Parts: sequence; C-alpha cells; structure tokens
Amino acid sequence: MPRKIDVEALCHEKGLRITEQRRVIARVLSEAEDHPDVEKLHARASAIDPGISIATVYRTVRLFEEAGILERHDFGDGRARYEAAPEAHHDHLIDVETGNVIEFVDPELEALQRQIAEKLGFRLVDHRMELYGVAIDRKS
Repeated sequence: MPRKIDVEALCHEKGLRITEQRRVIARVLSEAEDHPDVEKLHARASAIDPGISIATVYRTVRLFEEAGILERHDFGDGRARYEAAPEAHHDHLIDVETGNVIEFVDPELEALQRQIAEKLGFRLVDHRMELYGVAIDRKS
C-alpha cells in the first residue's frame, strides 16, 4: 500500500496559499485511509473546525485537484471520491457490496499491461485500473 502523503507540504510546493481551513482539510486528506467523498471530508474537517462549510470543502477540493494535489475517482457509486495524488502508481480493487477500496501494486500486471500496449503498437504512458468484486468468503 502506498505511503501517506503530506497534502499540506504539496500545497506549499505548488505555491498555494494555505488558510487555516485549508490546512485542516489538507490534514484530513493526509490522514485518510480511505477514499472519502466531499461529504465525508466535510464531516471530518468540521469535527476539527466547526466553522468549515461544505462549500469551503468543495472549493478546496476543486483547488487541490486543479493543482494536481488530489486525484478524483469514480468507483461506480455515483460519488466523486478523492485521494492525495500518489507518488507511485497503484491500482484499486473496489468491494461493490461495502464500497471499500483496496490499493494494490502488482509488477507482473504492470509488465503485462506494457506488453499488451506494445503488441498493439503503443508505448504506454499512463493508465488507471479499477477492479470491482465481492469478497469470496463473505457470508450472505
């Protein structure tokens, strides 16, 4: 699993002005072990600073995304979900019953994707893989 990313440090690197509310939102994003949507981010941030509005979270998320600090994902549940832009590539496995997202890296799979692209006459420059499944051992 990729290591935690310091979103506030990324903001400084990108030259973004950091207000106290942005600092709280950046901290919440840095500490997230899931891929929260704006509503979850707002709940977590407003638990730290009750003055943070949902509109502030939406604006901040959009700003961070435009700056390349956040990545937006659509895991098929109708909600945009976010993670700090990873330093290293990883893929996602989404549990369609619980919505849990598992990050993984598989060197063999990465090599196979490059081979497929080359076989079709391409040099792979980027990709995103999302697998959707249900846990095999989950009791119904």
